[in-house]
Amino acid sequence: MNIAVNNGDWSGSWVAERLGVELVGDDGLRAFLGLALRRNPKRAHLLVSNVLGKHVPQSPAVVYGHGFTLGRRVRELLGEAEAGQAVVLGYAETATGLGHSVADGIGLAPYLHSTRRPVAGVEPAGGFEESHSHATSHLLLPEDPGLLSGDGPLVLVDDEFSTGNTVLNTIRDLHARYPRKRYVVVALVDMRSPADAGRLTSFAEEIDARVDLVAAASGTVKLPEGVLEKGQELVARYEESAATGGQAGAAPSGPAAPGGGAAYGHGPAHLEGVALTPLGARGRVESAATAAWARPAPTGPQATDNRTTPHGTHLTRIDLHWPQGLPDGGRHGFTPAHRIRLETALPAMAARLAEALPADARRVLTLGFEELMYAPLRVARELEALVTAEVRYSTTTRSPVLAVDDPGYAIRSRLVFPAHDDPADGPGERYAYNVAGAGFDAVVVFVDSTGDTPELHAPDGLLARLGAHAPHVLLAVVPSYVPAPTEESPAMLPEPLRGPAFSSYPPEDVGWLLQDLSDVTLEAPTEEREEAIQGGGAHYAESLPVEYQPSEQYQALFHAALETSAARIAQAVGVVTETVLAERSARPVLVSLARAGTPVGVLMRRWARFRYGAELPHYAVSIVRGRGIDANALRWLAAHHDPRDVVFVDGWTGKGAITRELADAITEFEEREGVSGFDPEIAVLADPGSCVRTYGTREDFLIPSACLNSTVSGLISRTVLRADLVGPDDFHGAKFYRELAGADVSVAFLDAVAARFEEVVDAVDEAVKELAVADRTPTWEGWAAVERISEEYGIHDVNLVKPGVGETTRVLLRRVPWKILARAGAGADLDHVRLLAEQRGVPVEEVGELPYTCVGLIHPKYTRGATGADGKAVNV
Repeated sequence: MNIAVNNGDWSGSWVAERLGVELVGDDGLRAFLGLALRRNPKRAHLLVSNVLGKHVPQSPAVVYGHGFTLGRRVRELLGEAEAGQAVVLGYAETATGLGHSVADGIGLAPYLHSTRRPVAGVEPAGGFEESHSHATSHLLLPEDPGLLSGDGPLVLVDDEFSTGNTVLNTIRDLHARYPRKRYVVVALVDMRSPADAGRLTSFAEEIDARVDLVAAASGTVKLPEGVLEKGQELVARYEESAATGGQAGAAPSGPAAPGGGAAYGHGPAHLEGVALTPLGARGRVESAATAAWARPAPTGPQATDNRTTPHGTHLTRIDLHWPQGLPDGGRHGFTPAHRIRLETALPAMAARLAEALPADARRVLTLGFEELMYAPLRVARELEALVTAEVRYSTTTRSPVLAVDDPGYAIRSRLVFPAHDDPADGPGERYAYNVAGAGFDAVVVFVDSTGDTPELHAPDGLLARLGAHAPHVLLAVVPSYVPAPTEESPAMLPEPLRGPAFSSYPPEDVGWLLQDLSDVTLEAPTEEREEAIQGGGAHYAESLPVEYQPSEQYQALFHAALETSAARIAQAVGVVTETVLAERSARPVLVSLARAGTPVGVLMRRWARFRYGAELPHYAVSIVRGRGIDANALRWLAAHHDPRDVVFVDGWTGKGAITRELADAITEFEEREGVSGFDPEIAVLADPGSCVRTYGTREDFLIPSACLNSTVSGLISRTVLRADLVGPDDFHGAKFYRELAGADVSVAFLDAVAARFEEVVDAVDEAVKELAVADRTPTWEGWAAVERISEEYGIHDVNLVKPGVGETTRVLLRRVPWKILARAGAGADLDHVRLLAEQRGVPVEEVGELPYTCVGLIHPKYTRGATGADGKAVNV
């Protein structure tokens, strides 16, 4: 028998001629699909994909490429923002690898596939029925139950979309538990009838959600009346012929195969247990000589096994060095962080496999195992690029299909062997199609450790069956991933807070990785807070200052400053955003440091949309000096995005304390959590302290958002970290000052700056070119200046020296100021500072040599009486 997938004959003609089945649709549909028959009371015919890698051995690059391309189409359909929130669900067993490839194409989307294998200790998060399948029950067993509870799009992937029943059952079950507004159905082929297409549209209206469909090809199967009964009769005739050892050509349904052999084999003596084994029979044990083959296989990660089968085939066990703790697939979820680890390990694993192949192998099959499709596919794709041999990929399956050795039939041969993973539904047959007779010099079998059992190595097991048809069989065992017990798993973190429920920003502008403490009284008089902070009795993040209510005169100054500086801010926004896109990530996830960084993050997001139509994800997180960044927020980000795409954003640098704080916190988090990839360098609008490489400008100028507190930051307070309010599994807290809505200028500030984007494009492009070749190495000039000022003014505490316009404004609004140092000749940038200083009775001292426009000094030795300018209550 000579099996060839693309030999000029359509591999569906045999069924079409005998049953009158027609395949009608797109040009090239027949290249995607062949036809076969199976014993199934609900559907006699089987659509056999030539590009799925299940029944038909195919180039792994072709198989992966089709899934990845579908993922790219989904990404284009959703847009950057929604694609960044998407979760992909694949169907077992056939589409587990396809779904994973689609997730890769979308761009690091978390992936989960349904499974028919229950796992002790893992509670199902859902389940559904596949009505037309021989094995119907699907389980959803995510390690993280939150994987399915987000509000982003859910992408459902199957190999074919025939009636839509499976997808409807899935969405119905999941929508009842985790409702969302958008679903995308993905398939290699859409074979629905017009009536079935209409059902999906009606269903979407019923649940008030959008449901899109993406397919590589589409068409319909036309079935004549009585086709099910005719198909069952045809299958029965061929089974009977095989069971009696007779010639299938004697059956009235068709001629014998070319060469005079049986129509789907060459006789029992040649391919026992291959195409002639009838459905429902296991195939005989070959001889007592196979006893040595049945001995227990070596175990352990370093085990090697070199044996010879009764057929003279060599068996070699390969240690791939699979990364410890890396899931073997999507059964329990596969995160972006998992994908990064796999991508890193793939070249070395493929190289080990290439070294183990016989030097003269010209044709190699990599054979996956039922639901274990993605891992062997990815290794096979790497192997294909390394070796000169022709590499093909397919997997074993639970699905019983009739085999007929005819060029016009999709399943030319069948290997039958017992299940070897102790399935929950009991022992039974398993199958490998189009392997026998295909001329493979070596077969690499991938199983997970659950499937590496005595049954696999038995005389009638898979390895022995393969050994009858290939001179070399190699076994690669991937460790079965078992999630940690539920009680040891970290608490599920909530989804980000969004406006209008939390903040006055539109919901798409920012998601706050915070908890809402709006109902908690946290404000204290400024003097009491300062006394407690400097006395060591409290941390500044444990309480909030009373929100400053600006006078009409001060508000007028804000609007005047915004009018004069909007273009300058717009340019800085454009420069820092373009620098991030060019140097940090083409698909950045903006993570602003609440709250000063939040307006900047929103503006950067708006610039990306204005210039490129991109919808960048944007979140706000808490960082606290002396306490670090919110570790739970980092965990959430790592679970939903590639850490390498995260760009931390702040408004400006002062002396660089937060810059250093973030770097230390990221290092500590990654060492403790085992998560890597976060870049601690902050992107800022202004870097007067020369503390970072990614900035819009290094000038110290007025950023109007620094003039106000919550009323220019979405009505959100500064963040709070207090042990009695924030537990170990909680986000840091903040308040939403809804009562200040009348004075809110948050969106007005954004709109005023964004309105100037068009006019600064040329200046931005020129500045970005200059920065690209400039030496931007941080000099920490600001830190040195702060240390000098601290000593010169007898403060001896750099934390009480706040450099820059933004920090100085904060001192006047939130702390107890002592004096303001202003660079001689500073102009309108300090109008609001001078007004605030006058209102609080704080002197403004002009200084000739100052790297900043101004510096605010907090009272160094605070007492309740020292609220004025003279400092008489302070002994210095």
